[in-house]
Order: sequence, then C-alpha cells, then structure tokens
Amino acid sequence: MPAQVLPAAPAAVNGTDERRGYRPGYEIVAERILEYIAEERLAPGDRLPTEIDLAQMLSTSRAVVREAVKILSALGRIRAHKGRGLFVADDEGMLVTSRWGGFFRPVDIDHVLMLFEFRRVQEMSASSLAATRATPSELRTIEVAMEQCRHGFVHGQVDVFNQADEDFHAAVSAASHNTFLVSAVRDARRLQRQSSAIGIHDTLGENTGAAVEEHEAIYRAIRDGRPDEAAEATAAHLDRTLEDYRREIQRRLFG
Repeated sequence: MPAQVLPAAPAAVNGTDERRGYRPGYEIVAERILEYIAEERLAPGDRLPTEIDLAQMLSTSRAVVREAVKILSALGRIRAHKGRGLFVADDEGMLVTSRWGGFFRPVDIDHVLMLFEFRRVQEMSASSLAATRATPSELRTIEVAMEQCRHGFVHGQVDVFNQADEDFHAAVSAASHNTFLVSAVRDARRLQRQSSAIGIHDTLGENTGAAVEEHEAIYRAIRDGRPDEAAEATAAHLDRTLEDYRREIQRRLFG
C-alpha cells in the first residue's frame, strides 16, 4: 500500500499541538481512516492497510491506531480478523454508505451540511404524514421515547438519552407508514452517527434540554393531528441541532 494514500496526520495525533491537544490522537486517526474509506470508495469486504502500515502513514504509534480501530469497529465501519487483518465492514451500517455511492466523508463539514439538508426534507415529510396516520400504539411509542429522552437529560445519562433520541426519530418515521421514508431516515441518521460518534456525542450538550422540548413539540403536533405544525417543529429541531453540531466542530478544531 503506497505511503501517500493517507495524508500525514497533524501533530495532535502525538499530542504535541497544544492548541488541539484536547483532541485524543485516536480520534484524529479514526477520522483519517474514515476519509480513506470514502476517498478510495472501498466496498464491504475490502482489505485495509495493517495497523503497522497505518501507523507509518500517519506518523503515529501503533497503539494510537489500535484505539482508532476499536472505535471504528464499534461503529460498524471496519472489522478486525485475527491473523487476516483489517477489512471494511460488511454489516448494515457499512452497506448504508455503499448505497449512497461511497462518497460520504464523515469528517467533511460540507458533507455533513448536505446530510442535515437531506434529513430535514425526509423527517419533515415523515412527521407530517405521522400526524395524519399514527395509530394509538405508534403515538405511545413516540411518547415513551420522548419521555426517555427527558429522563436521560434530567439524570445526566448520556447513553439513555442517545438511545431514546434514536428511538424517537425512528418511531416518528415508522408512524408515517411510508417504507421509503423509514429507510431514508434510518440511513441518514446512521451516516450522521459515523460523523458524530467520534467523541462528539459522548456528553450531554448545553442545548440538550432544548432538544427535549423540541421532541415534545413534535410529539404534541403529531398527537393532535396537525401535520403542518409537526413539520415546522421538526425543521426547527433539526436546524437547531445543526447549529449545535457546527459550533462543536468549530470548538474541536479551533479551540
């Protein structure tokens, strides 16, 4: 594998850049590997460079690469087979990337902005349809997820909040009774997780409380059969989430 396939990592990989030293090196290495997968348009099952090769390409240690590999394995982006090496994962999360042409770069802010635009269109439609089609059982599922988000926020339970957030958006799309929208919403959120899970959503942000209230506004509009208000509430929620994401990216990159 030629040494030039990956750009040299910044000094922060080895912790020498004080301005960006708060970013663990393994996060940056994980980002570089994701960029490589996207740029090379690797398909599920394709072999990646070895940990040693990656360490050389990025001018970092094998230990840092190993931690990055653990993150990407947890995200379902790569698989490490003992004695065989590293491979692009062949699970559903990786297949999502393939369906979108393999072009998505999780650490490219322009791609993230396009992804939020896509989510806005799909989820506004889903919530609007849900307001006219949701069954009592589906409304209850949305409500439970909303309350779990509140519980996670109030008690500072990050994992509870994140899972409930996933459940909420999935439940709203399911209530649209449109299989294509369900698939589009699920895929877009999986792609977003690939760009945000590398250290970005490991805490409850200062505006998590706003997200809880926005979820309730969406739920109430759906429950009361108000499709326009449901779509507007969804748009407001995603717009505010994007601004939070943009600020976090700027903070992590520029301090």
